[in-house]
Amino acid sequence: MRRQHKNFRPSEGLKVEVRNGDFNGAMRKFKKKVQEANLIQEIRERKEFVKPSERRRKAKAAGRARWLKKEAKRLREFGY
Repeated sequence: MRRQHKNFRPSEGLKVEVRNGDFNGAMRKFKKKVQEANLIQEIRERKEFVKPSERRRKAKAAGRARWLKKEAKRLREFGY
């Protein structure tokens, strides 16, 4: 069995209180907290192992796509 670090504290997770039976409002708050904590993104990343070279390739492709989008916008606005 693994030993835990002396400063280890298990996370308590995200909590939202439902007030006056307003479940939809609580659900909106919960979704916002999940989005701010980047939980969905982290789950997607941990779903399967991605080689470091593939991560670099994807990051480079994303940067190029951002640059091309910016260039296209510049061409539309200024025409050169």
